Amino acid sequence: MGHLLPTQTTEDEQARNAQVAILPIGSFEQHGPHLPLITDAAIASIIAHEIAQRYPVRHLPPITISCSHEHKAWPGTVSISAKTLFAIITDIQHSLRASGINKLVLINAHGGNYVLSNVVQEATVTERCMALFPTNTHWNAARAKANMATSSHEDMHAGELEVSILLATHPELVKEGFETVDHVADDRRDLLTVGMEAYTKNGVIGRPSLATAEKGRAVLDYLGAAFRSCLRSIDIVP
Repeated sequence: MGHLLPTQTTEDEQARNAQVAILPIGSFEQHGPHLPLITDAAIASIIAHEIAQRYPVRHLPPITISCSHEHKAWPGTVSISAKTLFAIITDIQHSLRASGINKLVLINAHGGNYVLSNVVQEATVTERCMALFPTNTHWNAARAKANMATSSHEDMHAGELEVSILLATHPELVKEGFETVDHVADDRRDLLTVGMEAYTKNGVIGRPSLATAEKGRAVLDYLGAAFRSCLRSIDIVP
């Protein structure tokens, strides 16, 4: 796998003449003892790289700090407010429009960025200029294609899905011992109020022991193909 950051030049972008930009959005938060704080930013960048290999898009660098307030109990986690994330995306959209790109897809890899749905809904009131990818529907279908044993609810954080994607692309980011840190906490009804610390001591909610590189590759293959329908939703014919 190549760089996590895009490496194109101005000349590359002039030749590509993209109609749509993709913006990876991750987080800087704890991911248990076996994954780095940059996990979500890395995964968003990996998905964006997969898309940029298949479609003529402008591949932007990731937003690496977002809304991770539910992880506040663990050292290293840093958050910004939802209104700040909203403002950053709005500013990026305006900058892209000034350079002639009117379509933007947010490639989100952090489930706590709830505000992104509102960003897209507000942006598309008068025109189909923005989309969010992958959605929960995409993630669920990707899990099924990869024959994953867990659901998105069971495997919420630092589990089978995330470890599999990193094993397939950047295995150096996965520490030894990921097979021994499974933690199940399916009843999380008060998560928004009490935070992750009420449901896990090691920061994991999921089953990383089930992860394989093969599953991660299958997830990425599915998401790469599924992005085609996302482009159609903003009136781009791939």
